[in-house]
Amino acid sequence: MLDPSSSEEEGDEILEVERKEVAAPKSTGGARTSPGRAADGHGGGGLQPRGRGSGGGPPSSPSPSVGSDKEKEDLEKMQREEEERKKRLQLYVFVMRCIAYPFNAKQPTDMARRQQKISKQQLQTVKERFQLFLNGETQIVADEAFINAVQSYYEVFLKSDRVSRMVQSGGCSASDSREVFKKHIEKRVRSLPEIDGLSKETVLSSWIAKFDTIYRGEEDPRKHQQRITASAASELILSKDQLYEMFQQILGIKKFEHQLLYNACQLDNPDEQAAQIRRELDGRLQMADQITRGGRFPRFASREMEAMYIEELRSSVNLLMANLESMPVSKGGEFKLQKLKRGHNTSIMDMGQEDENTLSKSDVVLSFTLEVVIMEVHGLKSLAPNRIVYCTMEVEGGHKLQTDQAEASKPTWGTQGDFTTTQPLPAVKVKLFTESTGVLALEDKELGRVVLHPTPNSPKQSELHKMTVSKGCPDSDLKIKLAIRMDKPQNMKHCGYLWAIGKNVWKRWKKRFFVLVQVSQYTFAMCSYREKKAEPVELLQLDGYTVDYTDPQPGLDGGRTFFNAVKEGDTVIFASDDEQDRILWVQAMYRATGQSHKPVPPTQVQKLNSRGGTAPQLDAPISQFYADRAQKHGMDEFISANPCNFDHASLFELVQRLTLDHRLNDSYSCLGWFSPGQVFVLDEYCARYGVRGCHRHLCYLSDLLERAENGAMIDPTLLHYSFAFCASHVHGNRPDGIGTVTVEEKERFEEIKERLRVLLENQITHFRYCFPFGRPEGALKATLSLLERVLMKDIVTPVPQEEVKAVIRKCLEQAALVNYQRLSEYAKLEENVGRLVTPAKKLEDTIRLAELVIEVLQQNEEHHAEVSAFAWWSDLMVEHAETFLCLYSADMDAALEVQPPDSWDSFPLFQLLNDFLRIDYNLCNGKFHKHLQDLYAPLVVRYVDLMESSIAQSIHRGFERESWEPVNNGSGTSEDLFWKLDALQTFIRDLHWPEEEFGKHLETRLKLMSSDMIESCVKRTRAAFEAKLQKSSRATDFRVPQSICTMFNVMVDAKAQSAKLCAMDLGQERQYHSQIDNLIEETVKEMITLLVAKFVVILESVLAKLSRYDEGTLFSSFLSFTVKAASKYVDVPKPGMDVADGYVTFVRHSQDMLREKVNEEVYIERLFDQWYTSTMNLIGTWLTDRMDLQLHVYQLKILIRVVKKKYRDFRLQGVLDSTLNSKMYETVRNRLTLEEATASVREGGMQGISMKDSDEEDNDN
Repeated sequence: MLDPSSSEEEGDEILEVERKEVAAPKSTGGARTSPGRAADGHGGGGLQPRGRGSGGGPPSSPSPSVGSDKEKEDLEKMQREEEERKKRLQLYVFVMRCIAYPFNAKQPTDMARRQQKISKQQLQTVKERFQLFLNGETQIVADEAFINAVQSYYEVFLKSDRVSRMVQSGGCSASDSREVFKKHIEKRVRSLPEIDGLSKETVLSSWIAKFDTIYRGEEDPRKHQQRITASAASELILSKDQLYEMFQQILGIKKFEHQLLYNACQLDNPDEQAAQIRRELDGRLQMADQITRGGRFPRFASREMEAMYIEELRSSVNLLMANLESMPVSKGGEFKLQKLKRGHNTSIMDMGQEDENTLSKSDVVLSFTLEVVIMEVHGLKSLAPNRIVYCTMEVEGGHKLQTDQAEASKPTWGTQGDFTTTQPLPAVKVKLFTESTGVLALEDKELGRVVLHPTPNSPKQSELHKMTVSKGCPDSDLKIKLAIRMDKPQNMKHCGYLWAIGKNVWKRWKKRFFVLVQVSQYTFAMCSYREKKAEPVELLQLDGYTVDYTDPQPGLDGGRTFFNAVKEGDTVIFASDDEQDRILWVQAMYRATGQSHKPVPPTQVQKLNSRGGTAPQLDAPISQFYADRAQKHGMDEFISANPCNFDHASLFELVQRLTLDHRLNDSYSCLGWFSPGQVFVLDEYCARYGVRGCHRHLCYLSDLLERAENGAMIDPTLLHYSFAFCASHVHGNRPDGIGTVTVEEKERFEEIKERLRVLLENQITHFRYCFPFGRPEGALKATLSLLERVLMKDIVTPVPQEEVKAVIRKCLEQAALVNYQRLSEYAKLEENVGRLVTPAKKLEDTIRLAELVIEVLQQNEEHHAEVSAFAWWSDLMVEHAETFLCLYSADMDAALEVQPPDSWDSFPLFQLLNDFLRIDYNLCNGKFHKHLQDLYAPLVVRYVDLMESSIAQSIHRGFERESWEPVNNGSGTSEDLFWKLDALQTFIRDLHWPEEEFGKHLETRLKLMSSDMIESCVKRTRAAFEAKLQKSSRATDFRVPQSICTMFNVMVDAKAQSAKLCAMDLGQERQYHSQIDNLIEETVKEMITLLVAKFVVILESVLAKLSRYDEGTLFSSFLSFTVKAASKYVDVPKPGMDVADGYVTFVRHSQDMLREKVNEEVYIERLFDQWYTSTMNLIGTWLTDRMDLQLHVYQLKILIRVVKKKYRDFRLQGVLDSTLNSKMYETVRNRLTLEEATASVREGGMQGISMKDSDEEDNDN
């Protein structure tokens, strides 16, 4: 704001505006033109009625009557505007005085700091910044988890219409956004796996830092910090200039109007303000007496309160007097006024008590600070240029100080000496010395001296003073340049020389030095002093005196302008030498006496009588100039108005309402809380002008309710504070010591109480929208607490909890309907009404709606469920959730009814809802959850029935067409079977059926079904295995086909799948697995037995061929003869070797095929063991049957080859030695060894074939 002194520069401009106003044509309607508005517009005339101005053309109205009506309306409008302007100017005067000299309130420093508000534009900017991050268009490095968290935050919070409403209501701050994100990511971070060396707190901090970077965008953080610091400072403490400027904006006061009022009210003069307060308090005491005498009391709740009301008025004034008395005046006097209730008109009864409060001379203590600065000496010519000179200075009766030394050719110093004294007229001595050059000289030589008597009114600048030259100094014209500054103490209000004469003091007309001293806020004394004296010679205590201007008194010589101080029985006449000094003295004494009559200088009276002179008197003080200028601009009526004549209750209501509007429109998310500066001014106004606390809070509540009803976000804690104050007052609890209750306060309280109840119930009903995402923090809890307080019948009796719960339960039931309707609108289900919707589309919409329902319930649980002060709130929220789900169930049931029969597309809906409900402790197996189970239980049973039938049919058809080609771990049919069984069990298991009994039933049934299906598969595979073997060759050309191995693998896979598909934890059901396991084992044994039997049959065919060479048979003799005869001429092949080779090849191929294709090693080992044992037993039996016969040499060779190869091959396949070297093998080996020896003797050799181990033999085949 402008400095008050700067208004002098505007004086010429404002005077020019005044001249233009005078020259402007005046309205015939008699409406007064606003000088403020005219000056502000810098134009010619003021506001004019239409059609009457200086540039007026013909009226545009169609008829004179219509035109006159229009003029009348405009005139009335102008009058209303003028009245409103005057009202605000007067109100601003009162506010200015509160700011200028507060003595009751301070700016609070413990208020919660308000955060910067987010505007619509800022919200859009933040959205764009987050979208840029999600699009990868920023330089911020982030992992997938953080990106997902930001994506969720962007979709759920930033794009929410509830956040937009919160921004519109003025209740959203950057802190809210940050806190919601922090809460949003905490669960995500907690669910992340632990990482060595990286704590989750570190991750949280990192994510928050990245969030801040995204939120801030490309802004310079230093500028942001500077802006935050500046705004925080303005939010905490405001200077007086800032407060003036704020209330100019609040009340619509123009800058030049403020300047006029500021200067005319002398707001920069604390003495004037303290005097104004004393006059106001005196007026309030007189008003209380008038009310008592006239009986014009407000309407109270009871007649007995009238006397109490007067006592309250007087007590409040006494308290203000005590507060004013406690304001510091000086560090000196200890005198305190004892009798606080002092009016201007002192009664005769009080005269007897004067002695109690009479001041003594010792009570008047003044302390002055003097600064003496010695600059230079002129006229020092007689000394040699190099002689040393210096000065000393002292205040008589005090210590002495010395300057530095200087040469006589340049005697300059600039040295300052500081002194303190209690003498209003001290004597300051300054002496000039030169150093003595004589050997015997004891002291330096004094060249000259000067003695000065400064006063606080003396000039502060340096001046030349002629010195008194000492004897023996030839320089007769010595002058010293020095400056003396004598500071005025706080408790000295004015001083100077006056002529005075009185009845009891100053009995002789004489010029004296007077000082007006303030001993306390209510005690002033006019004291006369002599030079070099600390105590006054005489003093006059100004209590009860009235000061005014007077005409010159005949017979009193001395003094040009007169004034007097009058009291019953005493008159003191004063005179000064000029008009300006008289005005200053009268103003100072007017402030000190506390009188109601304001003295008017005769020069001003003359100007008023002569309709304004050309210019103010040149000898008038600047304050008089400001007062004259304010009067010319029509401000005098506001300045001189008596505050006691105004209805401050209505004025305060206006300023509080306008202040609240200003606060809600500033850049802070205040939620209705005033800033510290605003609280300070309003507190001071209420205390100073006697606004009742209940009225203040009732008006505040009414204004806050009006804003809240119109969509602004108001802190319920603030409502609670004001409501509790009013309730305590109305019910007689007297929080502020006020025991009287007016009828108006009581009626207005009941009205506001009902409005507040309706508002709170509406907020609880719309809690998701009034407190979105739990913001503002703690607002929901505070709302519930306030509602509980509002429902109380009085201040003492608590309301029953059941009654509170019933009200809130009703609100939450309505909230469920409101939330579901808005959710349905958001999901756009209503747009499907009136047109054909396919069942699939309806189901899709229902699933989408279910996702939104779950999201709403999760948000309610996260942000609104925990209200620690109300244990029953959680139960009511559970009921609210059930009601909400019940509304959804109607749409869900309708969508499921239109689905075609045997359609399983609705199962995802069950899974979605059940997965949410089963993990919610409160909703699991609740009303909606049970309804959901009842709805889907038949569908699940039907689905399992159909799947069982389908799987059974697929087994039957699959095995009929089975090619037994290997597919994964088995055949095509078995793989399809096991996949279907596993998929069915997985599907049912993923349903997570909540009811334990039905869930166990489904599991049991599926295990049993799997057991039956696997049993069928095993049996069909075994039958196919046997059929396959029967159809295959019985000779050595038999090769184990791929299908045989596949069948074995089916058994292996069946065993593995049965452990998963048929196993149950309970003892009774575990038999499913054991039964099918046993079946598979038995079947595998049978299959191995069948395959071994096949191998045995092939060996039997080989042995049958050898049987033809048995001794004694015709075929044997014939064959031997033929071979012998032919061998003489050609190389005849060895008979029987091809048979042996064919068998060995068959064995090796079968072993390799089984080893490679069959997936179970145990089965292979078991098969090889049985194969080896069975075939060895067969050979042993065959040899035993020929115990009495000698083997033919060809039989012997084939058997030796077969036995040795079999032994070696099976040993390579891992058959144990205990099995290989069985008794039967030893018997066969011994027999063949014996036969080999016999044949060697008889035939002459075996042609390299022997039972002995030989490397050469290993290479034969």
